[in-house]
Amino acid sequence: KRILVTGGTGLVGRAIEKVVADGEGRPDEEWIFVSSRDADLTSSSETKALFERHKPTHVIHLAAMVGGLFKNIRCNLDFWRTNIHINDNVLHSAHETGVQKVVSCLSTCIFPDKTTYPIDETMIHNGPPHSSNFGYSYAKRMIDIQNRGYSEQHGRRFTAVIPTNVFGPHDNFNIEDGHVLPGLIHKVYLAKQSGSALTVWGTGKPRRQFIYSLDLARLFLWVLREYDEVEPIILSVGEEDEVSIREAAEAIAEAMEFRGELVFDTTKSDGQFKKTASNAKLRRYLPGFQFTPFRKAVKETCAWFNANYANARK
Repeated sequence: KRILVTGGTGLVGRAIEKVVADGEGRPDEEWIFVSSRDADLTSSSETKALFERHKPTHVIHLAAMVGGLFKNIRCNLDFWRTNIHINDNVLHSAHETGVQKVVSCLSTCIFPDKTTYPIDETMIHNGPPHSSNFGYSYAKRMIDIQNRGYSEQHGRRFTAVIPTNVFGPHDNFNIEDGHVLPGLIHKVYLAKQSGSALTVWGTGKPRRQFIYSLDLARLFLWVLREYDEVEPIILSVGEEDEVSIREAAEAIAEAMEFRGELVFDTTKSDGQFKKTASNAKLRRYLPGFQFTPFRKAVKETCAWFNANYANARK
């Protein structure tokens, strides 16, 4: 197997690389991690050239334009156009070069805004996503449509996973444009340096299921090797492991030994209140899978951020 990982230097790509290096790789697998420096995946010719150069038999497709709530609100059109181009180029190049299997990465934000909980894999297309990130959400949903098309028309084994909120080492810790957890880690670091209060955007009440990037990486390997459905699969901790943004902020403060005050800026948007996902399908396949406890994973991520601050904060 020659396994090409797009977005290979991002949060999940680095986690897969580490898990493979730490002994989860197999002798019959050659892993190739590529980033935007290797090819512009919005260009069909560059994407095709990348596939012809590496001749992968399998692909894990992680590359995407991503960002936190406030970047999505500002740039919905950019998120739609960029991701539609990337996904179409990657899937079509995979098809044209005879790739045996593609596993793409979706997100729980693709689910309908108005829905019942917990959400599961059958509900993706049941209504519009939250208005704050409709561009990204619809672009990601279309991967599921394309996977079905390649399966029905060409017999391709293209599938997708739907992780809940991923965090870990090598995340985007940008306060303005990153996701909530890495943004909070950076904020706690700065508040500790300056001796000021920690300001959390929003009420702190929204609830999220967070998955540690190294746990997700191990699950990606299982999906690549063992999961044979075209339909996506949610990769998530259980519903009982959902935490509020306030609880997440408190866990980070504890991990970084921040003793200051927590202040909630309620003039800032909360985004979606919750998007509780069911991992029942995953548990049917892997009943014994052990997730890293949230506070332990937060502690490890904070330690990595502290040790790599000069590069991590960019």
